[in-house]
Amino acid sequence: MSAHSSNRLLAQPQPLAPEQNQRRALLRQLLLPAAAAVCAGNWSSAALAQTQAPLSNEPPAGEPSPVPGLRWSGQGLLRVWGFEVYRARLWVGPRFNPADHASDALALELEYLRAFSAASIASRSIEEMRRQQPIAPDQGERWQRALQAVLPDVRAGDRLLGVYRPGQAAQFRQPNRALGEVPDPLFARLFFGIWLAPTTSEPGLRAALLGLPARG
Repeated sequence: MSAHSSNRLLAQPQPLAPEQNQRRALLRQLLLPAAAAVCAGNWSSAALAQTQAPLSNEPPAGEPSPVPGLRWSGQGLLRVWGFEVYRARLWVGPRFNPADHASDALALELEYLRAFSAASIASRSIEEMRRQQPIAPDQGERWQRALQAVLPDVRAGDRLLGVYRPGQAAQFRQPNRALGEVPDPLFARLFFGIWLAPTTSEPGLRAALLGLPARG
């Protein structure tokens, strides 16, 4: 071991930045259930190996647009530390501009690959929305309550569809049933910006959804 390595090991750890703390909390939330499943023998070694090819950017065979008038844009898979969290699919309106995700109607579907409570989804959503602009604490609490009231708890295999209505609302659906909406234009823009704004925490997924070249 070099002297530099020894010094790093002995150095007092530095406090994490707030964003790093948030990221670490998300990782704990996502990965602790998966790690428990691995220890219990519920995951095969093949399932843990990252050998899956990237998702095709072709629209799902036999599946029409979930909203009339919207066209296919792209899809991607969210992984955290190798664990698959959800598949995302995006459909957009004819005037949609990738540089401005709020320019036209769109529909974003998430197919969850593990279970989450509505409370955890709503809480994490508000944290990610704050990447785009500051949100006052009382406003964030109101939005979190409104979103949690609309969303269900999800299990692996469940699908949630969010529909952006420019200047009006964010609507939420599951197959064959409407869940409700949050009728706030700013909420709607920031919510879909979680995935589509340049400030997203997952730029690779954003590129896949928008059909853009992935950055190296």
